[in-house]
Amino acid sequence: MLTGCLLIAAGCNHDEKKVAEQPVASVVKTPALTGPFRFHKLVEVSPGEDYDILSWGRGSKTVGSFMILHSDSSGKKYTTTTGDLDGAIIDVYNSDMDLDGNPELLIQAKATDTANYATIYAFEFNGSKANKLDFPKLTKSQRKGYNGNDNFYIKEGKFMREFPIYDGDGKDAKQTGAKRQLEYGLRSNDFTVKQLSKDSTDKSSNKQVAKEPVKNQEQTSSKKSKKQSSEKKSKKKKKKHRNADDN
Repeated sequence: MLTGCLLIAAGCNHDEKKVAEQPVASVVKTPALTGPFRFHKLVEVSPGEDYDILSWGRGSKTVGSFMILHSDSSGKKYTTTTGDLDGAIIDVYNSDMDLDGNPELLIQAKATDTANYATIYAFEFNGSKANKLDFPKLTKSQRKGYNGNDNFYIKEGKFMREFPIYDGDGKDAKQTGAKRQLEYGLRSNDFTVKQLSKDSTDKSSNKQVAKEPVKNQEQTSSKKSKKQSSEKKSKKKKKKHRNADDN
């Protein structure tokens, strides 16, 4: 009886040890930003070369500043690039559009200016030097039907931009269903722009244009038939005159 009780007690102790030895799952939480910082993204270009992009500012949500912290841990070099910020940072993109081995960072911000809903702050980094690049604004033709809602992304080393086309202005503007797509490249530190999509801000105008050639064909064919009939009549008249002269 005593031996049985000892065996039961030993089994219980063994089970308790098993429960105690089970590992506790650790939960890693991303530290939340505290004021005055609003945005942070880490871009790892290569092993040992990192870029921390942050925005900061107190007292306003629409204006502030950004800074790019470049950490070259292999070369033991650390540099900071700063600038004024209009709006809030949406995302940061990394590319090498001119294939020169120097990374480019493009900071997308949602501007407060309704004429330019998206602002891009672009830099090319060559070692510890930061070269600011002027991102081109939309031309008059590219702005036709523009009303924000830009979508930026990197595709095959190029910086892509697409946005829906609207009919009308302001709050009453409605999407037409068409989109405009632009491709940005880099050559000698200057941006190149190519429009990839064939679009129109008025779909009804496309239908009218498609009908016009048919109408023109009908008109030309009717003109030809009238001309031919008039020529036949004139020939008949000439024959009658000749017969009368012969008589």
